[in-house]
Amino acid sequence: MSAARVPHGASDPRASGAGASDPRASDLRVPGAGASESRTPVRIAPEQRAPDPSGTGPVRFAALGDSFTEGVGDPVPGRGWAALLAEGVADPRRGVEFRNFAVSGAQSADVRNRQAPAAAAFRPHLASVVVGVNDTLRRTFDILLLARRLDEVCALLTGGGAVLLTVCLPDPGAVLGLPAPLGTPLARRQTAVNAVVHALSDRYGAVHLHLADRSWVGDRSLWSPDRLHPAERGHRTVAAGFHALLAARGLAPGAAPGLEPRQPPPGRLDSWRRLATAGTGWLARRSTDLLPQLVCLAGAELWHRARGTGAHLDRRAEDALRSALAALPPRAVPGTAEQAAPSVSVAVARARMEG
Repeated sequence: MSAARVPHGASDPRASGAGASDPRASDLRVPGAGASESRTPVRIAPEQRAPDPSGTGPVRFAALGDSFTEGVGDPVPGRGWAALLAEGVADPRRGVEFRNFAVSGAQSADVRNRQAPAAAAFRPHLASVVVGVNDTLRRTFDILLLARRLDEVCALLTGGGAVLLTVCLPDPGAVLGLPAPLGTPLARRQTAVNAVVHALSDRYGAVHLHLADRSWVGDRSLWSPDRLHPAERGHRTVAAGFHALLAARGLAPGAAPGLEPRQPPPGRLDSWRRLATAGTGWLARRSTDLLPQLVCLAGAELWHRARGTGAHLDRRAEDALRSALAALPPRAVPGTAEQAAPSVSVAVARARMEG
């Protein structure tokens, strides 16, 4: 199990017990630091628990997802926004135990099948679930399956008492600056993923950070040279955003992560080198999966645009999203009647998102 590092000389003993067998998970313990502050109380769903203030063990924080959470783009190996946030959620007396289960390239199926069971065995007080972009970059993309998988992950973690952390992200086409025929289909897919994340965040009372706006896409200082992952400033921005939201719930007694990078920015030559190596590797991995699919999607986009029927593709995407949300099973809330799935205005048959 690899160790993640946190600033200020935090100790890093190996974790033991449930969840420690996952070779891709990193863990650390951070001594508590700083004085606690008074927070505005926010109601948390009854099945979720804030860290017990009378407890003696560390606050447990699990991070699930893909390269965004694994920390790719941060110049400090193995760090990233989740590790930066870990120190800020440390109780002054108890510290925090952090395990990062995220794996680069992970899709929703990987999180549900492998990461979530390991994280649930860890019994975290806080659990971040950020995944979906890699699903949008595959020809197998299915918003209904993605919604079901994420719902199962959220149910498993909150069932064990965790408070969820979620993020909605910009579409990769906008980040990469793809031309409209290529970028629009990816935008449709990411819009659907974000809608599912919003619905599930409401359903499970998650702490949700919104990053799917133009200010995030357009600020180049937030992105690494590959334009696929956050730079150190981006990771710090995510960590600081979550810290503010958690502090409002009384769940972040530690100091907020600083926004300014601690490492020198890469020079132009280094940036081009990283871009060439990362971009070439990404292109090679996707050449047999995403690229042929993108060509087909772009062809359909151009064909419908030429015929003036572009709205047809938007309607299909909306129908598929409504079907996905309507198909979610009812959620059982302890001590209450079952809660229905997120409401939709119309019940429609399952539809493919693209023509």
